[in-house]
Amino acid sequence: MVIPMDARLVVKKPDRQERTDSGIILPDTVDEGKQTEQGEVLAVGPGMRSMVTGDIIPVHNIEVGDMVIYTKYSGTEIVHNGEEVYIVMEKDIIAKVEG
Repeated sequence: MVIPMDARLVVKKPDRQERTDSGIILPDTVDEGKQTEQGEVLAVGPGMRSMVTGDIIPVHNIEVGDMVIYTKYSGTEIVHNGEEVYIVMEKDIIAKVEG
């Protein structure tokens, strides 16, 4: 498993739908206009160190298994054990999906 440092998260994007329910094949360009991405949190770093006190400020309200929405070009894509995952900064998470 990849263990993120500081206030970073490891996020896996869900598999992209390649066909509609009626069988129409969707090209890769369908997602180009979107400004956000969504994914499942696989790991959460310990948090940022305070520049004033030196204490660790933990990642706020995000846990492994949560679905989050983050800005599209914010993550760093890596391949780990044959699986594409993204390392995303906590500040680039713009929402948590519930339900």
